[in-house]
Formats: sequence, C-alpha cells, structure tokens
Amino acid sequence: MRTTRPGQTGQVAVTARLVQTSVPKNPIGVVVVLHGGASRRDDEAVSWRQLSVLRMIPIARRLARASRHELAVFRLLNSSRGWDGDRTPVDDVGWALDQLRERFGTSLPTALVGHSLGGRAALLAGSLSGVRSVVALNPWVYPTDGDAGLPDRRVLVVHGTDDNVASLAKAETVARALARTTRVGFVRVKGGNHSMLRRRPTFEGLAVDFVMATLLDRPAPGALTEAMDGGWVDA
Repeated sequence: MRTTRPGQTGQVAVTARLVQTSVPKNPIGVVVVLHGGASRRDDEAVSWRQLSVLRMIPIARRLARASRHELAVFRLLNSSRGWDGDRTPVDDVGWALDQLRERFGTSLPTALVGHSLGGRAALLAGSLSGVRSVVALNPWVYPTDGDAGLPDRRVLVVHGTDDNVASLAKAETVARALARTTRVGFVRVKGGNHSMLRRRPTFEGLAVDFVMATLLDRPAPGALTEAMDGGWVDA
C-alpha cells in the first residue's frame, strides 16, 4: 500500500507498506509485526531483503498458524530505515492502523509485535486507538520512553541477556516506568542475542503465546503465566 499524508507544504508521500501474512474471512483481531533496522547513509529505503525484515517473517507466520484462522496478521515495512525526526516508525504504525481500520472497521482489537527499533515503535505506538497489547522483543529504547505510560494495555518485554546491541538495563528501566500505569511482564532470555537467532524458539513462542492470550483469551503457558500478571521471570 502507498498513500499520502498531509504536510506543511501539501501532500507528503508515505512509502510504508503492509504485507499480508494471513487474513481469514472473519477475523476477530489483528496483529501488526514491526521490524527493526538501523539507518544507513547509502541506503535509507527499507528492502524486503534486509535481515531485520526477514527476521520477522517466521514470527508472523507462527502467529498466523497459532491463531487458527481467527486473527489477521500483517507485517509493516517502514517508510525508511532507522529513526529520524521527519517521520518515525511510530508514524508508520499510525498509518498502518488507519489502513486496517478502513479495511476491518474499528471494533477489532490489535496487537503490536516489534523487534529492536520495531520494539520501541510498538511501545511508543501502544497508546494508539485500537491497540490492546504490545510485545517488544529486544527493544532498542531510551530510558525516557516509558514516561508516557500505556494505561489499559497489556505489555510484554522479552530481552536476551547476551544482547550487545540493545541495552537490557534500558529496557528494564522503561518497563518499570510503564508498570506504573499498566501491567507489564518482563522475560529475560538467558543467552539470547539481539538477532534472536540464539534461543529463537523461546523469543517466538513467548510473543505468540502472549498475543493468543491477550487477543483470544487463551491460557498462558510456562514462564508466561507469571509474566501475564506483571511478573519478571527468566526463561
């Protein structure tokens, strides 16, 4: 999808894209999967070939399978790599939610699942209309990102202990701040690295099970049981 948005000098092109993973005939909820990826001076455009985008395909597919044809699952490809002041991934999430409301109406609850900068975008966009739950996987955040709060949302942060790109300590700081206004679960994945290639089934399983619990009211298994109640656990 390509569209435009109002700007100070007229209409500004929006090149974010929604990629459909699975859309059942009568979905009862929607999931939007958000990729990460730092900016590069020589290539600001988002490509479906970049690793940060490819990394989220298995998660989107697993969400679609687990939902048993009850959830519509999409991946969002951002307008550009990284995070800048002109248009951030949060703006792209807002655009995507507008597109989905036009397609499905305003009544379907939505979950945001993001990795790295996509995890930050999920947390910062979690207050947008229609969002019920947020999963942030190894989120790359600033300590102040939790100041706005996410009242009435369900939040899960999953962070690898061996992540050398996104700070575990900063993620914990943001989660504690968010916990002042909403229920936040935090799972530390022992040995998990930033790419989630180490302990990949754990990262994916926690994200999928949390979405199934928050959008479809399914029981939360294993370590997620305590995290659903706002607990901080190791996996």
